[in-house]
Amino acid sequence: MPPTPTEPQAVALHEATRQRYLSYALSVITARALPDVRDGLKPVQRRILYAMDANLKLRPDARYRKSAAVVGEVMAKYHPHGDQSIYEALVRMAQPFSLRHTLVDGQGNFGSMDGDAAAAMRYTECRLTRVAMELLTEIDQGTVDLRPTYDGQHEEPEVLPAQLPQLLINGAEGIAVGMATRIPPHNLREVLAACVALIDQPSIDTAGLCRFIPGPDFPTGAVILDGPDVLRQIYEDGSGSVRVRARWAREQRGRRALVVISEIPYSLNKASVVERIGELVAARKLPQVVDVRDESTDQVRVVLELRDESDAEAAMAYLFRHTPLQTPWHVNLTCLVPVPGAPHPVPMRVDLRTALQAWLDFRQLTVRRRFQHELDRLRERIHILRAFAAIFRDLDLAIRLIREAEGRRDAQERLMDAFDLDDVQSDRVLELQLYRLSRLPIADILDELEQKLIREAEIEAILASEAEIRAVIRKELLDLKKLYGEPRRTSFEAGAELEYRESAYILQETSYVVLTRDGWLRRQATPPRADKVRVREGDEVGWVLQGSTRDTLTLFTHLGVAYATRVDDVPATTGYGEPVQKHFKLADGERVVGAVILEPQATVTAEEGADDDEDWPQGVAVTAGGRGLRFPLGGHSQPSQRGGRRYLRLDDGDPGVIHVAIAQTGDEQACIATRAGVGLAFPAAELTATKGAAKGSTAIALKEGDAVLAFDLSAAEDDGPTVVSAKGQAVVIRPDRCHGKRGARGKELLKKDPFALWTRRPTLQTDPPGADAPAVAAHPDGGED
Repeated sequence: MPPTPTEPQAVALHEATRQRYLSYALSVITARALPDVRDGLKPVQRRILYAMDANLKLRPDARYRKSAAVVGEVMAKYHPHGDQSIYEALVRMAQPFSLRHTLVDGQGNFGSMDGDAAAAMRYTECRLTRVAMELLTEIDQGTVDLRPTYDGQHEEPEVLPAQLPQLLINGAEGIAVGMATRIPPHNLREVLAACVALIDQPSIDTAGLCRFIPGPDFPTGAVILDGPDVLRQIYEDGSGSVRVRARWAREQRGRRALVVISEIPYSLNKASVVERIGELVAARKLPQVVDVRDESTDQVRVVLELRDESDAEAAMAYLFRHTPLQTPWHVNLTCLVPVPGAPHPVPMRVDLRTALQAWLDFRQLTVRRRFQHELDRLRERIHILRAFAAIFRDLDLAIRLIREAEGRRDAQERLMDAFDLDDVQSDRVLELQLYRLSRLPIADILDELEQKLIREAEIEAILASEAEIRAVIRKELLDLKKLYGEPRRTSFEAGAELEYRESAYILQETSYVVLTRDGWLRRQATPPRADKVRVREGDEVGWVLQGSTRDTLTLFTHLGVAYATRVDDVPATTGYGEPVQKHFKLADGERVVGAVILEPQATVTAEEGADDDEDWPQGVAVTAGGRGLRFPLGGHSQPSQRGGRRYLRLDDGDPGVIHVAIAQTGDEQACIATRAGVGLAFPAAELTATKGAAKGSTAIALKEGDAVLAFDLSAAEDDGPTVVSAKGQAVVIRPDRCHGKRGARGKELLKKDPFALWTRRPTLQTDPPGADAPAVAAHPDGGED
């Protein structure tokens, strides 16, 4: 009679979702993504190794077998997931650039550091390595528990009886639900030395263990830049970031200077790095490098051709900053750790000492179980040998009793009664053929019995003492260290930083920057003529500046803010150029009133300025409200953020800066014209010099309702800005015509005819300020202010 179906029950959706999601999360964490601290393996890796050993017998001395056979065996009996995930795990265990000590000996294409995928599983072959056997050899000695497989038809080990701390030696990576792990590989010699130290000094802490394990040892080598303090903190916290950098060296091939990269950071795709370097070279962002090519075989060899041998460090400093050749490797020592009373190992972030101690505790348990298993087999053999010895004392009687018996059971009972044997002993005697019984080599049996009794006493002594078990583990670790130990591949160079100067990666070429009054900016390689430059309708050329691509273009606006950028970053075009607002964050209506190209100096803020108020050249600014100041240019010789740097603060109600001019020597005259028709000229050096953004001092005393219309510097008595009156009369504000003192009211140049326009010529800069050539030409002729 079929079972009665259960009635459906109403369940709250949030409760059902919560329960099912927790079940899923627990399954991913414990059965897929995280390694076990005891054998350092994820379940799929453990099942692959176990199937290759127990089922397929693919040990190091066996012939290779198709990878497809391994995948099929694992999927059919142990791992109920897709064949691709199994094969990917097998491939990774065979890659010498992924594991410090490979666990699978692969034959065929198992991928490369260039990101090439492995060949299909039907083409590749594999078998176990000697190191893998150190994880498996004790599995048939009762060292670990077996559990039913997913379908209950077979058994699999809960964990492998690893004789090595595989978790730290080969590392692990995985992403679970709500947690992840990223454990770097380490040097086998160092890890085993730390284990021995932990056996000898049970109270040793993580800092003490770091004397034996100074840091990760990656399969791909490379260089760790962090010092011992940083690495010790990572091992104490169980997480952190290790800076890893490629290893490189200079070479000479004929007349060509080369940089050869021989080791790259762990888990880095070499092909993508070479492609990235090629892109930088093609984009002319790395002028020190002429060409890049990959000459790698089994060893990494990426070759950079240099323009000059002295460019090597500058080129590598750029690559370390802009490519993954120097990258942080994030460490997360999360793994499954057995906890007393818990049915399953629990996920836990551990420090170095906890990881090693957990493995040693597990190793102590497996060694004890191994000896117990050996002792049980010894006692079974001793039990049989004692029966053989008893039979030898009266072979004739034994043979007669067997012959007189009516059957096997009768013979067994006769022997048990005559020689005081049990069922097992009598059964083993009866298994011997009669001719062997009559010729029983009793001498060999007695010798074997004596040896077995001696070994039994030894094992009992070992099992009775924890110190003896630790001594056995210690000796085995030292033997494994001698057998599999290799020199460290990853070295330490704490503080070996290369100097990075951004200007070193710009080709030094003479360029000309054109800036219009409306703020359209462009760069070109040939000297422009101001009257031939293409500008938008209603606009005109305001500044034509000459400098190197490595120099800094600084723009001063009427709101007292300076914006600076590399000349090389100015768009090179034959069109109108680009608006200044595309490069900087200008306020609504903010306009440029001054521009200059400066040679980069040591980094200095605008607030710091120059050390000496009389250091020239300097910027000179005058506002419409009649205030003015001098400020050093050093603070504006480095590129600024998009928001710029302030060079002047405006008074409330002041419309803004009229013009910013560059005083080369301090001998120039500041020439000012106001809308009321007043002119004033005085030495520019009389203006207050400031190191930070300030309001300055009074440049000209204005009558109520008046404002500054024009300002510029003049190096000659008969030169100055040109203004036009309301009736169209042009007036040059010359020092010899309106000389006075700073802060004076000035001289009335036109009565009852106010000034209406300031006509300007483009500002021409032929060299950065401070150079031998004159920096700024006068400005006559242009449009309205």
